[in-house]
Amino acid sequence: MGKSLIFIFLFSFTIKTFSQNQVLGFSLPEGKKKLVIPFQNYSNLMVVPVKINGQLSLHFILDTGVRNAILTEKTYADLMGLSFSRQYLFTGPGGEKLISALVANNISLSIPPTLTGYGHSILVLEKDYLQLGQTIGYDIQGILGYEIFSRFVVKINYEKQQIILLDPDHFRKPKSYEVLPMTIEDTKPYINIPVKLQGRSEKNLKLMVDTGASHCLLLDPTSDTSLVAPTRNIYGSIGKALGGIIMGKVGRLDYLKTGRSILKTPIASFPDPGSYTDSLRSTDVFRNGTLGGEALSRFHVIFDYSGGKLYLKKNTTLRHPFNHNLSGLTLIAKGYRLNTFEIIEVRKGSAGEEAGLKPGDQVTKINQVSTSANKLPEINQLFNSRPGRKISLEIIRDGVVLQKRIVLKDEL
Repeated sequence: MGKSLIFIFLFSFTIKTFSQNQVLGFSLPEGKKKLVIPFQNYSNLMVVPVKINGQLSLHFILDTGVRNAILTEKTYADLMGLSFSRQYLFTGPGGEKLISALVANNISLSIPPTLTGYGHSILVLEKDYLQLGQTIGYDIQGILGYEIFSRFVVKINYEKQQIILLDPDHFRKPKSYEVLPMTIEDTKPYINIPVKLQGRSEKNLKLMVDTGASHCLLLDPTSDTSLVAPTRNIYGSIGKALGGIIMGKVGRLDYLKTGRSILKTPIASFPDPGSYTDSLRSTDVFRNGTLGGEALSRFHVIFDYSGGKLYLKKNTTLRHPFNHNLSGLTLIAKGYRLNTFEIIEVRKGSAGEEAGLKPGDQVTKINQVSTSANKLPEINQLFNSRPGRKISLEIIRDGVVLQKRIVLKDEL
């Protein structure tokens, strides 16, 4: 999917852990007051290597929207010989899809260079419902959240792709950062910020701060009758959760404010209630929506859960334009190396449809260069670069090689 279309299903239950031999949870190495962890940025999602029980090293998204660690494929649990204490059953959006997960207890988790936590529990999905590899284009096997953010002050530098874990007892407010009050409700962070929709007055909204969402802003129309998509909008798939594709509208707002910083003409998603309520609003905590990675990545961000504060300092990308899928194409990555790219959706009236592209087309070359060495985020970034850009494509359709040219356009 395009980079603004990904968010992760939120779990809202507690798994108890028991260990008699080690201190539960993560802790900094002895004598250390901070630890720097590098991450890979894929579609505004932070991906870090995580080793489970000292065995397999997998890739996890660092996500403020999840309470417990999640392993997305049971195959890896079987390879490590993990045992399970119980089973959970969930329903997807609209209650139409049954989702099964198992719980493994007393797990150790290690993140390079030197962070280790003991006594964790992991929720293991019995099937790969999320298919993060296909959607994001990178091998991702898990999600990790509250276990990190609850233990440390977490500083995120998106430009340097670094996460800095700080000892809360030694943390001091950094200069030049703005401070926003933040509440932690049901293990998730919330802030209130002003947002102005087109043709409406500025409104203060309660938003969950979600590092596991790649979009800029998602607003729930059922939370407030004034949260209506702009007249000029695009309808289609806006995200993916455990139950499947989330449908809704996408449109531009006038602005949103984070302290003195203003994000002008940001893009917001307005999901259909029936396709999204059960997956996103899986708790009793009221919120108007979520603030995601497309907004957060324009700042240096510090989460201080224990102090109830979110610190923000604008970086060099603050004023970069917000674009939404200028090609109108939704691609997935396939194959063992995730370097085969198939179009699964062509938005009606989009640049992709005008170029004659169709679902099922396999993209083999872009601007005369083979796509085999590319990653999906790189392709999505090119397809979302700027209106008017011309891109030549070689595709295979029903075994026939075809040449196409696409001219990117902004439909918002």
